Amino acid sequence: MELQSTLASRAYAATPDATPSVAQAEGGFGALARETVATIQAGEQAAIGAMTGGVDAHAMVEALAATELAVETAVTLRDRVVEAYQEILRMPV
Repeated sequence: MELQSTLASRAYAATPDATPSVAQAEGGFGALARETVATIQAGEQAAIGAMTGGVDAHAMVEALAATELAVETAVTLRDRVVEAYQEILRMPV
């Protein structure tokens, strides 16, 4: 019996974890956050360029549309996270 439990514990320890690690999850969310910030900064630069005459209006509209989409995505993600957190709080203990 002892041999079986030892073999089982070794097999369990050797299997890869099915859940992502915290570093992997942070990496994904971190990349998304960096991409969102870069999109917003590009939209701001395009707006500044359009005001100073360095960027045409079409490029500014495209950059602002991308910025709007990035902000809407961030807000939707935030809402989903808050909703999931509230659902966890409602769970019986």
